[in-house]
Amino acid sequence: MKRRFAIAGDCRTLAEMNHQLIKDEGHRNPMSIGQLEERMRSWLMSEGYQAILFEDRSEIVAYALFRETDEEVHLRQLFVVRHRRREGIGRLVMQDLFAFWPQQKRWTVSVLVKNASGVAFWRAMGYTDYELTLEIIPETVHKTS
Repeated sequence: MKRRFAIAGDCRTLAEMNHQLIKDEGHRNPMSIGQLEERMRSWLMSEGYQAILFEDRSEIVAYALFRETDEEVHLRQLFVVRHRRREGIGRLVMQDLFAFWPQQKRWTVSVLVKNASGVAFWRAMGYTDYELTLEIIPETVHKTS
C-alpha cells in the first residue's frame, strides 16, 4: 500500500469519502458533498490539517485527516472505502500513522459513542477512553421535562 499527502486537487475525492463516512458512522452532519469539499479545502489550505491518501493497486482505499499541534496529533477522520473493509486496511493505515507521528506527543481521536464498531476499532488500536460528551438536543428539551 502506498501513501501520499493530499493536495488541493484531492478535495473533491476527500469530500465524497467524507460524505460516506458521515453516513456510515451515523453522524447528523447535513453538509452536501460541495460543502464538504469547501470545508476540506479550508482545513488543508489554512487550518493546519493534513490528509494522507492510501492507495492499493492504483485505487484510493483510505484516507486519514489529522492536525498536529505542539502537544498532540488529533486524528479527525479515518475512512476506508466500503468495498475494501474487513481486509485490515484500517489497521495498516494506523500502523503507518503511528510510525510517522511524533512519539512524544499525545494522540487523540473522537468517535461517536453509538458507533460501536468504531469504538471497538479505536480501543483495539490502543486508544483509551478519556472524555464523554453528553448533550440535550433543543427539540427534546421539553419532552424530557
